[in-house]
Amino acid sequence: MQKNKINYKQIGLIPGYLLVSMWCLFTFFVIGWIMLASLSTTSNIFKNDLFADGIHPENYVKALITHNVAKYFLNSIIYTVTSCIGIIVVAAPAAYVLARFPFRLNGVIQKVFIAALGIPVIMIIMPLFGLITSLNLTNSRIVLIILYIGINVPFTLFFLITFFKTIPFSFEEAASIDGCTPIQTFWKVILPLTQPGIITVTIFNFITVWNEYFMALIFANKSDLRPVAVGLFSMIQSMRYTGDWAGMFAAVVIVFLPTFVIYILLSEKIIANVTGGAIKG
Repeated sequence: MQKNKINYKQIGLIPGYLLVSMWCLFTFFVIGWIMLASLSTTSNIFKNDLFADGIHPENYVKALITHNVAKYFLNSIIYTVTSCIGIIVVAAPAAYVLARFPFRLNGVIQKVFIAALGIPVIMIIMPLFGLITSLNLTNSRIVLIILYIGINVPFTLFFLITFFKTIPFSFEEAASIDGCTPIQTFWKVILPLTQPGIITVTIFNFITVWNEYFMALIFANKSDLRPVAVGLFSMIQSMRYTGDWAGMFAAVVIVFLPTFVIYILLSEKIIANVTGGAIKG
């Protein structure tokens, strides 16, 4: 009877496995076709005969230099790396205080940050734009980085609080006996212990900031300041005049490759850290 029950359960999972398999096959087909098209020519793409004229790796050079993808790529690296560091610098100490030190408004502050997670970014774009325009700070790298930090702090804070709560208080007691101040205890003892959570949430923030489009379009639409998402959109718009579709597909590969590689290489670690923190919490 037990074997029959197990078989029934496994049979019930087959439709789900089929749907996931079909979605994976479709995704890999689309990504594979884009990669192949990026090494072909525009005429061969429209003829659906991708390699009739051989392989053309110069499409990537053209995308990086002619279409300014190298500049957009560098801008995205600056925005993403700086924002991810700033998010951790702001959110980690705040999460530590909220998780480890009880005080009167602790619960209220946590609820405020949780409520902030439910506010769509598009609802605050216009007030932010009005404020930044009145201060004459549009088209500024620093302003966009500050906005990225502020918008992603609530999620990071909520995520790290769970990890801080799993650390035994004995570590802080031992550090106090050794003469560490609370600040030293946090940076030298507690923060290294939460490294799995910090790495996981940083990966999420990296993907979010790297793929962000709307805020960059509003606050950094100047050509020299555009990240890859806005730059790629401008390239697509220019295709109606240039017709260089092979170069555009090469640019698409350059844009999505970093997040794709990061997720493929670290997906198991992300899942393990998320589920581990949830179980401990």
